[in-house]
Amino acid sequence: MQLFGSYTSPYVRHCRIALAETGLRCEFVESDARTSAERSPSQKLPFLQDGELLLTDSCSILRYIREKAKQPFFPSLRDYDDFCLANTLMDSAVNLFMLEKDGVTPEQSPYLERQQRRIDTCLDALSQRALAQSAPYSDFELRLGCILGWALFRNRFSFSQYPMLTEFHESLDQYEPFAQTAPSS
Repeated sequence: MQLFGSYTSPYVRHCRIALAETGLRCEFVESDARTSAERSPSQKLPFLQDGELLLTDSCSILRYIREKAKQPFFPSLRDYDDFCLANTLMDSAVNLFMLEKDGVTPEQSPYLERQQRRIDTCLDALSQRALAQSAPYSDFELRLGCILGWALFRNRFSFSQYPMLTEFHESLDQYEPFAQTAPSS
């Protein structure tokens, strides 16, 4: 089994955490946009190759990892919906980041302004959730932690006005699989 991705991607980080938690053997292959364009029909990272099986999205990869380790993926519909909300936050933040690299900013586009507002409303909603302060963490909580860590690493948005999110992220930093997968400069 091989996981293709970058060390700084929050999507890839979540998959790496799940692999660390399950103990499944998997080779990590550091990859870039060129590799994903050549090897994955989605042309994005991460993607996972296990024999003939090719998975092209972090969500399906996470499900595969959890099922292969005989672990539940989502304990409840609420947890799954919160995971989807965290994905919305992450997708909006990553899209803005990538477009700003190309010189396109929210001030130039009503659609991108909406993406910026979406980040704020997602943070507001997610800050109201009851979050674990120690392991075990759900996949929703790990996903949320990955995007918060990425936001700090990339200096994308602040969540300091949400003490619950700050405390949650600090608790995750003490969790070995989360700490070991943190991006470095």
